[in-house]
Amino acid sequence: MNKELEHQFVTNLEKHQNIAHKICRIYTNDQDSHNDLFQEITIQLWKAYPKFRGDSKFSTWMYRVALNTAITLYRKKKKSIRTQDFDSVFFRIKAEGYDDTIEQNLKLMYDAIRQLNDIDKALIFLYLEDKNYSEISDTLGISEVNARVKMNRIKTKLKSIINP
Repeated sequence: MNKELEHQFVTNLEKHQNIAHKICRIYTNDQDSHNDLFQEITIQLWKAYPKFRGDSKFSTWMYRVALNTAITLYRKKKKSIRTQDFDSVFFRIKAEGYDDTIEQNLKLMYDAIRQLNDIDKALIFLYLEDKNYSEISDTLGISEVNARVKMNRIKTKLKSIINP
């Protein structure tokens, strides 16, 4: 990858890294797993970036890669995440401090979301990110109608989990 492409990647990743942190928060239960998943998402984004054509916004593309990475890793029954050696890359990404106390008031909701299946987690995540149903359907590769139906079912399910 040339220096200009590398610079664009780092700039975009730093600007949108909270997307990956939020996905990590939904798919992990502890800080070490969060860090491991964030690293794996970063690696997958780096590997896929030369193929990013710009047909969609970087953030939309990043959602898709990050969600697919999280779903793929956590569908496997193994709890350990295999990572790749990233020493060959000569840039450093400034990671924002991830302060868990900021989101304490969302703990109950995140706990409920964790109980959903992988696709439902991805759908609710995009919904909570204020994505419209068209963007959700594009990102997840489902129809808009299917996204709406699934969302209504997920809302009902979350209500029953939070208020048994």
